[in-house]
Amino acid sequence: MRQIVLDTETTGLSAEGGDRIIEIGCVELVARKLTGNNKHWYLNPERDSHEDALKVHGISNEFLRDKPKFAVIADELMEYCAGAEIIIHNAAFDIGFLNKELDLLKRKPFTGHVAKVIDSLAMAKEMFPGKRNSLDALCDRLEVDNSGRTLHGALLDAELLADVYINMTRGQDALLIDDSDAGAVGAIVTRVDLRQFTLPVLLANDQEAAAHEEVLKQLDKASGGKTVWRQAPISAVA
Repeated sequence: MRQIVLDTETTGLSAEGGDRIIEIGCVELVARKLTGNNKHWYLNPERDSHEDALKVHGISNEFLRDKPKFAVIADELMEYCAGAEIIIHNAAFDIGFLNKELDLLKRKPFTGHVAKVIDSLAMAKEMFPGKRNSLDALCDRLEVDNSGRTLHGALLDAELLADVYINMTRGQDALLIDDSDAGAVGAIVTRVDLRQFTLPVLLANDQEAAAHEEVLKQLDKASGGKTVWRQAPISAVA
């Protein structure tokens, strides 16, 4: 599985309002491993950044004057991302800007070039409801070193997000079995005989059983007496 962790920096917050991309950073993961095959571009947005945006990314308008325009790197970006899963923090923002840049070139939307877009911010909100889920907050929570991040930068942020994403999804590793690893020289395979364990059976007490029966009565009433367990014989339900 090939994944690309992507981040952008922009002149402002509104692609529809005329703001443009000034930086794109991409980090490649294959089988959840960093490959080092990364991409990074600074771009001439053909307009100045808003003052508030400058405070976030610190990339001066003068620095970008001689950088290539998006049209120059569009083919390389699309070829690099083609068919991959794209991981973005707050994906709607970056995808909106990428789609606008491609629309200006009369090309199909970004999502038409890739396999899937994963929003790591949406993932984080589901995993950590009610908590701050900015990239910095996730770095602190998941023990990812972001001490070098004083300003936002697309490549640095993509590298940090790659580490955050791997840590957020690390629990999935326990559900994956790699046959090649099991057959490797020196591999250790531990088998546990579950028959040695006796699991206790915890029965409901009278109060819990009564509460359960009351819920069943309410469901039966709401369905007009058509609940399956009231109609079918016990043996059939079992």
